[in-house]
Amino acid sequence: MNTFDLSVRFFLQMAFILGVCNLVGYVAVRLGQSKVVSEMIAGVMMGPSLFGWLTPEVQGYVFPKASMPILFAVAQVGLSLYMFTIGLEFNIELIRKRIRSAFAVSFAGIAVPFALGAVIAFYTFGKMGLFGAKSTVVEVMLFMGASMSITAFPMLARIIYERGISNTSLGTLALAAGSIDDAAAWCVLAVVLASFSGDAQFAAIAIGGGVGYAVFMMVVGRRLLAPLGAVVEKSKRMSPGMLAFVLMLVMGGAWFTDYIRIYAVFGAFIMGIAMPRGKFAKELERALGPLVTTFLLPVFFVYSGLNTRIGLVDSTELWILAVVISAAATLGKGVACGAAARMCGEPMRDCLALGTLMNARGLMELIILNIGLERGVIGAPLFAIRVLMAIVTTLMATPLFNRFYKVAAVSPDPVPNALL
Repeated sequence: MNTFDLSVRFFLQMAFILGVCNLVGYVAVRLGQSKVVSEMIAGVMMGPSLFGWLTPEVQGYVFPKASMPILFAVAQVGLSLYMFTIGLEFNIELIRKRIRSAFAVSFAGIAVPFALGAVIAFYTFGKMGLFGAKSTVVEVMLFMGASMSITAFPMLARIIYERGISNTSLGTLALAAGSIDDAAAWCVLAVVLASFSGDAQFAAIAIGGGVGYAVFMMVVGRRLLAPLGAVVEKSKRMSPGMLAFVLMLVMGGAWFTDYIRIYAVFGAFIMGIAMPRGKFAKELERALGPLVTTFLLPVFFVYSGLNTRIGLVDSTELWILAVVISAAATLGKGVACGAAARMCGEPMRDCLALGTLMNARGLMELIILNIGLERGVIGAPLFAIRVLMAIVTTLMATPLFNRFYKVAAVSPDPVPNALL
């Protein structure tokens, strides 16, 4: 296909993606589910698992292989901006308020699923085409462990906000534990990704560069950016020029961490944490939130769905493995976090609700899985199994939370777009 044909096809793809995501989202919301769940499901539906299975010719026309690099690039921009907005919501003060319980819950939510994931990887290595041909057993154990440890922090935050419990004991603990959990899991993943090069010097540059970037942004970057916050506080608005400058910084941070072979989302997320809070952060969320969550982010779900072929899970062994992984994910995350909270003296109702929230994987899991597939760490069958696991654990979150922690939901309208 030439450039003109790809350009024409891209507009058709975007119209199709937005239409399907909104339709599935409408049904999901009516059933009490979140937008994240609906877009995960819609992405799989648009891939070979359903759309390509029912009408392969039409699916091939809408999503030709030649267009995949374009969709990938758009998905990366959407992801980077989304993780930037999540960084804007990252509240370090929450950790300080409940530091003992938060660290206990977070440690349990990382250590137990990490161990279970590593064990599963060890016993399945070299079987059923689950892992890349060039992957070593240590690499796949680390990757499986890190990916099993992740929590869908954006979804956790959304449920808490919608229920109006952000400032309650449970809300504070869940947000603090979730933020520590994800930060630690991403750090482990960064080390794993750096190790895949097989070159000690290359790995050192990746890890050192990532740590250096994070430290610089937290110590120096925050001070350099502070005057921007003062300007917005004074003027009560963010000018187009300042917005353009901020976007330039986000893209620069994403470029740097991608260049050192960690991943673009790391740079964008750290940049978000370093940004001034208050009016400045709210103006950024107002300007970027709707565009990112309703227009750009769905492209990532579709890109993941195009790589997901549920039909590859075509044997009894693979379906048993899918059940084992889902069970291990739930026990390792939900049960472990709930038990840790109980050991810290938290009420049983809070423990059950907390374990449910921490067990959801959502978008964060898909990000990690796509990294693993792109880098050749995991194969297509395992990718499909893990996508199913992410959908199942995320589907469980809202209904179980409502059952364990009965509280009336507030109007969803004021929810920051960064949390959608």
